[in-house]
Amino acid sequence: MAPPDAILQHARNEPNELDATLAANAQLGQLADAIPDTMSLHTKDAYRIFTGRGADGAGKLPPIPGGRRFAAVLKSIWHLSANDNPYADWILIRMYESLVAIRAHLSRVITAREEDIEILKRKGLSLAVMGSRSPKTVELGFRSPYGYATAEAIVEFDYYVRMIKTLIHKDRMSDDEGRAAIREVGRELRALFLEPIRWERHLLREELRPLSRSDFLPAADELAHQRVRAVVALFGEVPRKVFTGAQAPRHTRRRVKLSDAELRLLEQASLTAAEDMPQSDTELL
Repeated sequence: MAPPDAILQHARNEPNELDATLAANAQLGQLADAIPDTMSLHTKDAYRIFTGRGADGAGKLPPIPGGRRFAAVLKSIWHLSANDNPYADWILIRMYESLVAIRAHLSRVITAREEDIEILKRKGLSLAVMGSRSPKTVELGFRSPYGYATAEAIVEFDYYVRMIKTLIHKDRMSDDEGRAAIREVGRELRALFLEPIRWERHLLREELRPLSRSDFLPAADELAHQRVRAVVALFGEVPRKVFTGAQAPRHTRRRVKLSDAELRLLEQASLTAAEDMPQSDTELL
């Protein structure tokens, strides 16, 4: 057995050792990518969908937002969700569901075409999906999960375009049929990339940035009521499930734990502007 003096000395040293361990842990940095994430694209169609198009110098052609801009917008709204903003959660849910739906559509079409190619292979005709001799590789470095969800959709679209152009080249589709198939999905993606820009523009304005679920509660002040009137006028009534948190985005920075009493308040709160408030719906804007 260790002598009493040794035991006492160990007890004195132990807190210092613990403090040193805690200090070392406190100095640990945030996780980061060891090497850059990249995306390789084989088709001009997919690359343009990713980069978008800026306005021309003469101002005759409006800019077209691409996947890169879409990812940046969703990142801003994702950060805004930390304010307990129900409209930030709502648009994140809608955009992610739309991304998933487009990816599912592309996957179904690709799978069906791959099955057709496999049938030809069993008959003795082996066809390969064409790829670029020099694909374009871009570094991603997205700061939110929504950027990577966007990249996955664009990679899926790139492979879809490669598949369609292969089928055209190898007489499995007509020129018109193939071009229409590519154009249809491209329009869906561009329309999706355009939608959240208006939300970001308004929700991040100084007047609406403080918006939170507490603004909808009866005890909220007049400035909060003004924010509610403005946001309802702009975007409509937020769904109750989103407002209470029963339906949440796949990725959100909201970190709120509600008591039963607080949850009841959210379930009972009015999601529209109060009828006894005669001011303009958009007076903050």
